[in-house]
Amino acid sequence: MESTKKNEDTIAITFIRKGENRELAYEYLDELCELAKTAGAEIVEKFTQELQSPNKATLIGKGKVEEIKEYIDENKVQLVIFDVDLTPMQVRNLEKAFQIKVIDRSGLILDIFAKRASSLEAKTQVELAQTQYMLPRLTRMWTHLSKQLGGIGTKGPGETQIETDRRILRDKIQFLKEKLINIENVRETQRKGRAGIPRFALVGYTNSGKSTLMKAITAADVYIKDELFATLDTTVRAFELPGGMKALLSDTVGFIRKLPHHLVASFRSTLAEAAEADVIVHIVDVSLENFRDQIKTVDLTLETLDIKDRPVLLVFNKIDKMEERLGITGIKEEFPGSVFISATRGINIQALLDKIKEIYDNNSNDVWIKLPYTEMGKINQLFNCGQILSQNDKEDGTIYCIRIKPEQFSYFKNVFGTFQIAKQTQKIDKNLE
Repeated sequence: MESTKKNEDTIAITFIRKGENRELAYEYLDELCELAKTAGAEIVEKFTQELQSPNKATLIGKGKVEEIKEYIDENKVQLVIFDVDLTPMQVRNLEKAFQIKVIDRSGLILDIFAKRASSLEAKTQVELAQTQYMLPRLTRMWTHLSKQLGGIGTKGPGETQIETDRRILRDKIQFLKEKLINIENVRETQRKGRAGIPRFALVGYTNSGKSTLMKAITAADVYIKDELFATLDTTVRAFELPGGMKALLSDTVGFIRKLPHHLVASFRSTLAEAAEADVIVHIVDVSLENFRDQIKTVDLTLETLDIKDRPVLLVFNKIDKMEERLGITGIKEEFPGSVFISATRGINIQALLDKIKEIYDNNSNDVWIKLPYTEMGKINQLFNCGQILSQNDKEDGTIYCIRIKPEQFSYFKNVFGTFQIAKQTQKIDKNLE
């Protein structure tokens, strides 16, 4: 996929079905312009088209196509970006009509991700998403992939060039998927090495302030910039909870409305950090009027990724940018249990840490178990079940206090059910002593 060049004069276009929310469509269009700016394009004009139903051939009507073509010729526009996904046929027809490059929102986001990816995993994820995006968009005008990806010996008997190109892309997709599986296996090994340590994951809409908060809590050297998708790679850093307990905090890729399906699927392994976190910390830019819509977008994306049944803490960031600080009271009533902070200015960070620990403690199972010295072969299984908080050696065994995650408790009872277990909220059985 061809990427946008620096400062390309660009037109942004959106399509609105009659009866749809116009204000929301305009909001999406403004966000598209921000995405274009992030990619290095300069929006010189915006167009909207409202119709009862989309034109199957060009999405927009014939008259609007002619109007835009006239503007392109008069102003030497280099790129057209649509805020809705276009079919391969629509792209071909529009490029033929405009005589310049045409991309849609998904193509633009993929372009940004391709520029920002730095780690092997992120690059592989983006490459997979791009290849899946390109496959249905191959045309006879496509640059022959066999010249780039194989050359002699790649063409089978009786294949046309486009069939060869499609086969090469399918083979590449399979190769990239296998490569991601291998990378994920390494990640899984790393996560197992962190078993027993409380884990927290920052999620949120892009540019909500996750990386800034990450730095405020852990003093991590992370890339911070006021732009969309500044962070693509998951960063995991250690920090201390109130009371001195060691914990891990991960910063994940930001979400956005209309995030390309292939991209979401490709980044599933990266977001596994959120899936396995003890508490998900959802960061929201409360200074934006549309923050409620952004909350819904993040919740929907987490649901799509099957990340559920995890405690979620809503954290409203950038309170220093709110025009009316009195509005916080109403939002607190609307979202009880949430925390209000400014990551940039360090406001209420301690209150956030206290809340994080409170949620973790309320969702943990603290138990005492006496493991006889004759059963010490199970010590590794015990350590894998959770975090050892304390141990007390006795004549015939050791009493451990262990904090077990809810999803591990059944396994714990299956392995150690023959031993006496006491909940923290109960009096310890004297037989353990």
